[in-house]
Amino acid sequence: MELFRSNENIEIVIERYKKMVFGIAFSYTKNRNDADDVFQEVFLTYYRKNVAFNDEEHRKAWLIRVTINCSKRVISSVWKKVVPFEETADSDFQFEIEEQNVIFNALSELPHKYRIVLYLFYFEEMSIIEISKSLKIKEGTVKVQLNRGRNLAREKLKGEYFNE
Repeated sequence: MELFRSNENIEIVIERYKKMVFGIAFSYTKNRNDADDVFQEVFLTYYRKNVAFNDEEHRKAWLIRVTINCSKRVISSVWKKVVPFEETADSDFQFEIEEQNVIFNALSELPHKYRIVLYLFYFEEMSIIEISKSLKIKEGTVKVQLNRGRNLAREKLKGEYFNE
């Protein structure tokens, strides 16, 4: 079995996963500057650890896990200055389709456990099985969080996309 080393072609890996890492970090931190910090920390950790990956799926799961852990450290820091989400809304982190920006902003208001599974499912197009493996939670838990997260997101988007 061929192992993939993390310090091989780091520019290619950053290019491939930059949107995913930043999107997860931004959805957790709700702040452009903190998301930038997490982004840098994730790829520095990636380079320094020089982890051997079994395959590309393993690399992606590792990056997701490290991004989540770094994001949690940033938001739990006692030194962190709280910036209202509205002040970060003019961030240059934008999706190509305006509907995706509206949905992403609605997801940003959900609890973390729903936000991350919805982001991975809809924005990274990961399957329930892939999310389960990446987050190290049961498939049933992913399904429940997707369902509950969708219901909460539907409430946030009521009037914009849902005529309820």
